[in-house]
Amino acid sequence: MRTLFLCLIAALLLQSAEARSPRVKTGIEVLKQRHFSILKGKRVGLITNATGVDSKLRSTIDILFNAKDVKLVALFGPEHGVRGDYSGGEEIGTSTDPQTGLPVYSLYGRTRRPTAEMLKDIDILVYDIQDIGCRSYTYISTMGLAMQAAAENDKEFVVLDRPNPLGGLKVEGNLVEKGFESFVSQFHVPYVYGLTCGELARLLNGERMLRDSAKCKLTVIPMRGWKRSMTFPETGLPWVPTSPHIPCRQSPQYYVASGILGELGVISEGVGYTIPFETFAAEWIDGNRLAAKLDSLRIKGVLWRPLTFKPFYGKHQGKELHGVQIHMTDYSKLNLMSLQFLFLQAHNELYPDKNPFVLADSSRILMFDKVAGTDQVRKLFMQKMSYDDVKEYLNKDVKDFRKKSRKYRLY
Repeated sequence: MRTLFLCLIAALLLQSAEARSPRVKTGIEVLKQRHFSILKGKRVGLITNATGVDSKLRSTIDILFNAKDVKLVALFGPEHGVRGDYSGGEEIGTSTDPQTGLPVYSLYGRTRRPTAEMLKDIDILVYDIQDIGCRSYTYISTMGLAMQAAAENDKEFVVLDRPNPLGGLKVEGNLVEKGFESFVSQFHVPYVYGLTCGELARLLNGERMLRDSAKCKLTVIPMRGWKRSMTFPETGLPWVPTSPHIPCRQSPQYYVASGILGELGVISEGVGYTIPFETFAAEWIDGNRLAAKLDSLRIKGVLWRPLTFKPFYGKHQGKELHGVQIHMTDYSKLNLMSLQFLFLQAHNELYPDKNPFVLADSSRILMFDKVAGTDQVRKLFMQKMSYDDVKEYLNKDVKDFRKKSRKYRLY
């Protein structure tokens, strides 16, 4: 008993030590250790949001604003705003930051990249935002468009690197195809691209993916201690919700697993309830039958739990929905994107008269294609409603992208 007690105390002490000393130092931590040398003597514009914090949850805005010899002159906010005060999709205007008195220029309003007027009194743009490792999340679009503006206006661009919550090993999905570029598929990269934001910036620059093959003066402040195999909990860093529907460390994994299907607006992926992106549910579904059907597919690394719930807001607000909750048991074995298509396959076998592609309106079909980066995924899948018919297409670009992106890795 005494030995067990001592083991428990040791475990608690180890856990406490890990909480005090994260294994990974993010770019802002490294920048501080370097005494902000790259910023000295320059007028700084900062692109950030509520996720831009150090390991003690101090805002990068406040760190730079209060740093000796750093002249922070303007802030730039992506979707959800510079302090995280706006809902998803809500247009944001120019404002003043109440804590610092600095001007805040919106990059999610009438303009989605800094203009020459916004940049005229700035020498260097700094980017510090935690993204989720997925192409359709708008923060990487903001980063790339800001790099474009920096190139066009002869400004330096600095990325303060952060972990990829999906790790640095997973790559999934086809490249965005011509004609399907949008703010949710801005660049020709896979849906899951397996790079940190700093590495992605290096790739966008090095492969001339910016408009007109532009190239900016890019510097990445790398992390210390991060490894490609790391999940976010292994970093020891605190998780700040990257947006209202990505509340937890594991949320990015579920976003990839259900988010494309969620664009159709027919099946609830859990947005509007307490477990966003963790469900497949609708009024007509029998959760037990669906769970049994999905279990019969023997998908390694996932379990399916029948559930019933009523969303608190959104399209399905107040409706009694039935379906399954996704429980990932072995992330390393899963192809995340496949889960929504395997669900659609099982759902079609049970409810062939409830095809989400038929029930969705045209605007939602268009969003599905934009997020997928092509209309071919939808067209191939709809032929037989079988994942096997789209599997090869979804994976056709993975090998070549892995090879291309390897030279831009920092870790």
